[in-house]
Amino acid sequence: MQLHTFLQFYFNKNMIIILNIVFLQAERKENMTTKTQGIVLRTVKYSDKSSIATVYTREFGRTSYMIYGISGKKSAVKSALFLPLTIIEINATYHPGKEIQQLKEVKIEFSISTLFGNPVKNAIALFLTELLHKTLKRQEADEAVFDFTKKAIQMMNELEEGIANFHLIFMLKLTRYLGFEPNKENAEANYFDLMNGVFQPEKPFHNHFLNKELTRDFARLLHSDFLSMGTIHLSRTRRNDLLEGLIEYYRLHMPDFHGLHSVDVLHEIFT
Repeated sequence: MQLHTFLQFYFNKNMIIILNIVFLQAERKENMTTKTQGIVLRTVKYSDKSSIATVYTREFGRTSYMIYGISGKKSAVKSALFLPLTIIEINATYHPGKEIQQLKEVKIEFSISTLFGNPVKNAIALFLTELLHKTLKRQEADEAVFDFTKKAIQMMNELEEGIANFHLIFMLKLTRYLGFEPNKENAEANYFDLMNGVFQPEKPFHNHFLNKELTRDFARLLHSDFLSMGTIHLSRTRRNDLLEGLIEYYRLHMPDFHGLHSVDVLHEIFT
Protein backbone atom coordinates (compact mmCIF):
# COMPACT_ATOMS: atom_id res chain seq x y z
CA MET A 1 0.00 0.00 0.00
CA GLN A 2 1.40 3.37 -0.99
CA LEU A 3 2.04 5.92 1.74
CA HIS A 4 -0.52 8.38 0.35
CA THR A 5 -3.23 5.71 0.16
CA PHE A 6 -2.38 4.47 3.66
CA LEU A 7 -2.57 7.94 5.17
CA GLN A 8 -5.89 8.63 3.45
CA PHE A 9 -7.32 5.34 4.74
CA TYR A 10 -6.00 6.04 8.25
CA PHE A 11 -7.41 9.56 8.23
CA ASN A 12 -10.86 8.51 6.97
CA LYS A 13 -11.08 5.68 9.49
CA ASN A 14 -10.25 7.94 12.41
CA MET A 15 -12.63 10.64 11.22
CA ILE A 16 -15.45 8.10 11.19
CA ILE A 17 -14.59 7.08 14.74
CA ILE A 18 -14.49 10.70 15.89
CA LEU A 19 -17.81 11.51 14.20
CA ASN A 20 -19.42 8.45 15.77
CA ILE A 21 -18.25 9.58 19.19
CA VAL A 22 -19.62 13.09 18.61
CA PHE A 23 -23.00 11.77 17.44
CA LEU A 24 -23.23 9.38 20.40
CA GLN A 25 -22.45 12.18 22.83
CA ALA A 26 -25.05 14.43 21.19
CA GLU A 27 -27.64 11.65 21.33
CA ARG A 28 -26.89 10.98 24.98
CA LYS A 29 -27.20 14.69 25.70
CA GLU A 30 -30.56 14.93 23.92
CA ASN A 31 -31.87 11.80 25.64
CA MET A 32 -30.52 12.68 29.06
CA THR A 33 -32.81 12.66 32.06
CA THR A 34 -33.88 16.21 32.84
CA LYS A 35 -36.05 18.01 35.36
CA THR A 36 -38.61 20.60 34.37
CA GLN A 37 -41.73 22.26 35.72
CA GLY A 38 -45.06 21.58 34.08
CA ILE A 39 -48.71 22.59 34.13
CA VAL A 40 -51.17 19.75 33.64
CA LEU A 41 -53.63 20.44 30.83
CA ARG A 42 -55.41 17.13 30.39
CA THR A 43 -55.22 13.45 31.29
CA VAL A 44 -56.97 10.76 29.26
CA LYS A 45 -57.15 7.04 29.87
CA TYR A 46 -55.03 5.01 27.44
CA SER A 47 -55.57 1.50 28.78
CA ASP A 48 -56.68 -0.22 31.98
CA LYS A 49 -53.29 0.43 33.53
CA SER A 50 -52.09 3.60 31.84
CA SER A 51 -53.06 7.14 30.94
CA ILE A 52 -51.58 9.93 28.83
CA ALA A 53 -51.08 13.32 30.44
CA THR A 54 -50.73 16.46 28.34
CA VAL A 55 -48.47 18.89 30.17
CA TYR A 56 -47.20 22.34 29.23
CA THR A 57 -43.58 22.31 30.38
CA ARG A 58 -41.09 25.12 30.86
CA GLU A 59 -38.26 23.34 29.04
CA PHE A 60 -40.04 21.57 26.18
CA GLY A 61 -43.38 23.30 25.65
CA ARG A 62 -46.43 21.09 25.24
CA THR A 63 -45.49 17.47 25.93
CA SER A 64 -47.38 14.20 26.39
CA TYR A 65 -46.33 11.69 29.04
CA MET A 66 -47.29 8.07 29.57
CA ILE A 67 -48.22 7.42 33.19
CA TYR A 68 -48.93 4.04 34.76
CA GLY A 69 -51.09 3.01 37.69
CA ILE A 70 -53.02 6.27 37.95
CA SER A 71 -56.39 4.49 38.01
CA GLY A 72 -55.39 1.72 40.40
CA LYS A 73 -56.83 1.18 43.87
CA LYS A 74 -53.80 2.77 45.50
CA SER A 75 -53.58 5.71 43.11
CA ALA A 76 -55.06 8.53 45.23
CA VAL A 77 -51.79 10.46 45.38
CA LYS A 78 -50.98 9.88 41.71
CA SER A 79 -54.42 11.09 40.63
CA ALA A 80 -53.94 14.32 42.57
CA LEU A 81 -50.72 14.96 40.68
CA PHE A 82 -52.54 15.17 37.36
CA LEU A 83 -55.57 17.30 38.17
CA PRO A 84 -56.07 20.14 35.64
CA LEU A 85 -53.75 23.14 36.20
CA THR A 86 -51.68 21.30 38.80
CA ILE A 87 -48.12 22.64 38.77
CA ILE A 88 -45.72 19.72 38.92
CA GLU A 89 -42.01 18.99 38.82
CA ILE A 90 -41.13 16.33 36.27
CA ASN A 91 -38.12 14.08 36.04
CA ALA A 92 -38.10 12.36 32.65
CA THR A 93 -35.90 11.18 29.81
CA TYR A 94 -36.69 13.45 26.88
CA HIS A 95 -36.44 11.88 23.41
CA PRO A 96 -36.63 14.54 20.65
CA GLY A 97 -39.23 13.69 18.01
CA LYS A 98 -41.01 11.17 20.17
CA GLU A 99 -44.72 11.90 20.61
CA ILE A 100 -45.08 10.41 24.09
CA GLN A 101 -42.34 10.69 26.70
CA GLN A 102 -41.74 8.42 29.69
CA LEU A 103 -41.92 9.83 33.21
CA LYS A 104 -39.38 8.74 35.78
CA GLU A 105 -40.57 10.81 38.72
CA VAL A 106 -43.17 13.49 39.35
CA LYS A 107 -44.16 15.55 42.37
CA ILE A 108 -46.34 18.55 43.12
CA GLU A 109 -44.37 21.77 42.81
CA PHE A 110 -47.21 24.04 43.95
CA SER A 111 -50.47 23.03 45.60
CA ILE A 112 -53.65 24.43 44.03
CA SER A 113 -56.06 22.88 46.53
CA THR A 114 -58.36 25.93 46.74
CA LEU A 115 -59.23 25.74 43.03
CA PHE A 116 -61.31 22.61 43.49
CA GLY A 117 -62.90 23.42 46.84
CA ASN A 118 -64.48 26.63 45.55
CA PRO A 119 -67.21 26.24 42.88
CA VAL A 120 -66.40 29.58 41.22
CA LYS A 121 -62.66 28.86 41.10
CA ASN A 122 -63.37 25.34 39.92
CA ALA A 123 -65.48 26.61 37.01
CA ILE A 124 -62.80 29.15 36.04
CA ALA A 125 -60.06 26.50 36.34
CA LEU A 126 -61.88 24.14 33.98
CA PHE A 127 -62.39 27.00 31.53
CA LEU A 128 -58.71 27.99 31.63
CA THR A 129 -57.68 24.36 31.20
CA GLU A 130 -59.71 24.03 28.00
CA LEU A 131 -58.48 27.43 26.76
CA LEU A 132 -54.83 26.52 27.33
CA HIS A 133 -55.25 23.06 25.82
CA LYS A 134 -56.65 24.58 22.62
CA THR A 135 -54.16 27.44 22.32
CA LEU A 136 -50.80 26.21 23.65
CA LYS A 137 -49.98 23.64 20.98
CA ARG A 138 -46.34 24.39 20.26
CA GLN A 139 -43.83 21.77 21.29
CA GLU A 140 -41.03 24.32 21.57
CA ALA A 141 -40.17 25.92 24.90
CA ASP A 142 -41.64 29.35 25.64
CA GLU A 143 -40.60 30.30 29.15
CA ALA A 144 -42.52 33.58 29.06
CA VAL A 145 -45.82 31.77 28.39
CA PHE A 146 -45.10 29.22 31.09
CA ASP A 147 -44.12 31.81 33.70
CA PHE A 148 -47.21 33.95 32.97
CA THR A 149 -49.54 30.95 33.20
CA LYS A 150 -47.94 29.62 36.37
CA LYS A 151 -48.13 33.02 38.07
CA ALA A 152 -51.78 33.43 37.06
CA ILE A 153 -52.69 30.00 38.48
CA GLN A 154 -50.91 30.80 41.74
CA MET A 155 -52.68 34.15 41.92
CA MET A 156 -56.11 32.58 41.43
CA ASN A 157 -55.32 29.97 44.06
CA GLU A 158 -54.47 32.67 46.61
CA LEU A 159 -57.31 35.13 45.92
CA GLU A 160 -60.35 34.69 48.14
CA GLU A 161 -62.72 37.17 46.53
CA GLY A 162 -63.13 39.48 43.55
CA ILE A 163 -62.34 36.78 40.98
CA ALA A 164 -65.46 37.03 38.81
CA ASN A 165 -63.46 38.74 36.04
CA PHE A 166 -60.39 36.51 36.32
CA HIS A 167 -61.05 34.52 33.14
CA LEU A 168 -61.58 37.72 31.14
CA ILE A 169 -58.33 39.26 32.34
CA PHE A 170 -56.50 36.00 31.70
CA MET A 171 -57.78 35.76 28.12
CA LEU A 172 -56.71 39.34 27.43
CA LYS A 173 -53.24 38.90 28.95
CA LEU A 174 -52.70 35.61 27.09
CA THR A 175 -53.20 37.32 23.71
CA ARG A 176 -49.84 39.06 24.19
CA TYR A 177 -48.06 35.70 24.11
CA LEU A 178 -50.20 34.31 21.31
CA GLY A 179 -49.37 37.23 19.04
CA PHE A 180 -52.64 39.16 18.74
CA GLU A 181 -52.78 41.50 21.74
CA PRO A 182 -55.37 44.27 21.26
CA ASN A 183 -54.01 47.71 20.41
CA LYS A 184 -54.60 49.91 23.48
CA GLU A 185 -54.45 53.19 21.57
CA ASN A 186 -57.65 55.26 21.30
CA ALA A 187 -59.25 53.17 24.06
CA GLU A 188 -61.76 55.98 24.61
CA ALA A 189 -63.26 55.35 21.15
CA ASN A 190 -66.80 54.04 20.71
CA TYR A 191 -66.14 50.64 19.14
CA PHE A 192 -63.61 47.85 19.35
CA ASP A 193 -62.94 46.17 16.03
CA LEU A 194 -62.49 42.47 16.82
CA MET A 195 -61.21 41.64 13.37
CA ASN A 196 -58.39 44.21 13.38
CA GLY A 197 -57.83 44.43 17.14
CA VAL A 198 -58.19 48.22 17.36
CA PHE A 199 -60.47 50.84 18.89
CA GLN A 200 -62.16 53.20 16.45
CA PRO A 201 -64.75 56.01 16.58
CA GLU A 202 -67.12 54.61 13.95
CA LYS A 203 -68.66 51.19 13.37
CA PRO A 204 -66.50 48.94 11.18
CA PHE A 205 -67.81 47.81 7.78
CA HIS A 206 -68.26 44.27 9.13
CA ASN A 207 -70.13 42.65 12.00
CA HIS A 208 -67.16 41.67 14.16
CA PHE A 209 -67.09 44.47 16.73
CA LEU A 210 -68.18 45.36 20.27
CA ASN A 211 -70.91 47.92 20.80
CA LYS A 212 -70.36 51.13 22.77
CA GLU A 213 -71.25 49.68 26.19
CA LEU A 214 -69.13 46.56 25.77
CA THR A 215 -66.25 48.56 24.30
CA ARG A 216 -66.16 50.76 27.40
CA ASP A 217 -65.96 47.72 29.70
CA PHE A 218 -63.51 45.99 27.36
CA ALA A 219 -61.15 48.99 27.58
CA ARG A 220 -61.31 48.92 31.38
CA LEU A 221 -60.46 45.22 31.45
CA LEU A 222 -57.65 45.74 28.97
CA HIS A 223 -56.00 48.27 31.29
CA SER A 224 -56.60 46.18 34.40
CA ASP A 225 -54.75 43.25 35.98
CA PHE A 226 -55.36 40.43 38.45
CA LEU A 227 -54.99 42.75 41.44
CA SER A 228 -57.32 45.51 40.25
CA MET A 229 -59.93 43.41 38.40
CA GLY A 230 -62.19 43.30 41.46
CA THR A 231 -62.91 47.02 41.08
CA ILE A 232 -64.66 46.40 37.75
CA HIS A 233 -68.28 45.57 38.48
CA LEU A 234 -70.17 43.87 35.68
CA SER A 235 -73.66 42.46 35.46
CA ARG A 236 -74.06 38.78 34.62
CA THR A 237 -75.27 39.66 31.12
CA ARG A 238 -72.45 42.12 30.46
CA ARG A 239 -69.77 39.69 31.68
CA ASN A 240 -71.17 36.90 29.50
CA ASP A 241 -71.33 39.20 26.48
CA LEU A 242 -67.71 40.23 26.99
CA LEU A 243 -66.71 36.58 27.23
CA GLU A 244 -68.48 35.82 23.96
CA GLY A 245 -66.72 38.80 22.39
CA LEU A 246 -63.32 37.55 23.54
CA ILE A 247 -64.02 34.06 22.24
CA GLU A 248 -64.93 35.57 18.87
CA TYR A 249 -61.70 37.58 19.00
CA TYR A 250 -59.72 34.38 19.53
CA ARG A 251 -61.63 32.63 16.76
CA LEU A 252 -60.85 35.45 14.33
CA HIS A 253 -57.12 35.41 15.09
CA MET A 254 -56.50 31.68 15.57
CA PRO A 255 -57.72 29.69 12.53
CA ASP A 256 -57.85 26.39 14.44
CA PHE A 257 -59.72 27.83 17.43
CA HIS A 258 -63.41 26.91 17.31
CA GLY A 259 -64.76 27.92 20.69
CA LEU A 260 -64.91 26.42 24.18
CA HIS A 261 -67.35 23.90 25.62
CA SER A 262 -66.85 25.09 29.22
CA VAL A 263 -68.37 28.51 28.49
CA ASP A 264 -71.84 27.30 29.49
CA VAL A 265 -70.62 26.50 33.00
CA LEU A 266 -69.32 30.04 33.46
CA HIS A 267 -72.55 31.52 32.13
CA GLU A 268 -74.49 29.63 34.80
CA ILE A 269 -72.24 30.20 37.78
CA PHE A 270 -71.91 34.00 37.69
CA THR A 271 -74.92 36.01 38.83
